[in-house]
Amino acid sequence: MSGLSAPAIWEARNVVVAGVLAPLLVLTGALGFALPPDWALLSGVPAYNLFHIAGGLVGIALVLGSGGRGAVGFNLGFGLIDLYQAVAGSMGLFPAARFAYQPLDDVLHVTLGLGLVGLGALGWGRGAAEGPAGGDAARGGPGIGAI
Repeated sequence: MSGLSAPAIWEARNVVVAGVLAPLLVLTGALGFALPPDWALLSGVPAYNLFHIAGGLVGIALVLGSGGRGAVGFNLGFGLIDLYQAVAGSMGLFPAARFAYQPLDDVLHVTLGLGLVGLGALGWGRGAAEGPAGGDAARGGPGIGAI
C-alpha cells in the first residue's frame, strides 16, 4: 500500500466491494425467481428481481470496463438508489407498491445505502492525475493486493 494516496486506496476498496456486490445482486434476482415465494425473506416480485439482475449487470460492466472509477460510480449510484428505496418504502412512493417491499428490504436498503454512499464518497476524491486505479495493474491501478 505504500506510495498510494488515501483516495486511491479507497478507490481500490470500492472495486472489491462492487466486485462482490454486483454478482450478488444478480444472484439475488435469480434466486427471487427460483425460490418458492414462502421461502422469501425479501420481496420476490418479478419487477424487483429484474431490478436486482439489471443493477448487478450494470455493476459488473462498470467494474470490468472502468475499474476503480466505475466501482466508485456504481457504489455511489446504487447506494443513493438504496436510500431512496428505503424512503419510498416508508412513504409509499414509487416503486414501493410495484416492488412490494418487505421489512427486511428496508433494513438492507438503509444499511447498504449508507455504507455504499460512504465508501463511494471516500473513493471519489481521487485525482485524475494519479492515473487509473481499481485492480488492473496493467492500467496503472493498485491491484487487489493494495487493499
